Amino acid sequence: MHIGLIGGIGPAATDFYHRGLIERHAASGIPLELTIAYASAPEMGRNMTDRRPDKQAEIFARLVHRLKAAGAVAAAVTSMGGHFCIKELEAVSPLPMINGLDPVDAALRQRKLAKVGIIGTRTVMESGLYGRLTSAEVLAPEGEELAQVHQCYSEMAQSGRVNDRQRQAFFAAGHRLCGRGAQAVLLGGTDLFLAFVGQDAEFPVIDCADLHVDAIYRCSAAA
Repeated sequence: MHIGLIGGIGPAATDFYHRGLIERHAASGIPLELTIAYASAPEMGRNMTDRRPDKQAEIFARLVHRLKAAGAVAAAVTSMGGHFCIKELEAVSPLPMINGLDPVDAALRQRKLAKVGIIGTRTVMESGLYGRLTSAEVLAPEGEELAQVHQCYSEMAQSGRVNDRQRQAFFAAGHRLCGRGAQAVLLGGTDLFLAFVGQDAEFPVIDCADLHVDAIYRCSAAA
């Protein structure tokens, strides 16, 4: 199945989805049919700050039209942050959207987790992944720590690289969330793999973007 991706919302995030799909298809021997259309990360950031999911959905919908013209039969946004407008996008998209939020809720239900923490952008943290998680209570960093995690995440996403200061901020926030009762910490920002892959955070993590890549793969591998 030909899949269309909306990319460009952070260089590392787009690469994470692309590589993840390549690896899964190579392992299964199923050819990958894929087209990527690029959005503007600064433009999306402004619409998030202005609380204009309707405006961003219109922008994404134009890109989905482009993906459809290229032959895609389903589409996905390669960013957890970009899901702030997913409800509005689903309403106007010319293609079915492979939502990245529902697989996270399903994973929490399957693992029988009652309380989880979350780190990512301010919007992701304050909304508990846009209020779409019904299977568990969601805890976010508080006060100055929330602002610090958001700032470190934004810097990392824009550069596509992580430094020690940023990684330490994420790990410290995760430890504090677990101290408040979180049984695992959701990586609610796609680029967080930069800080966590190959590292021992000393607390359980669930990568939301990786669950989304799995969902996209299952759709793309369908006959």
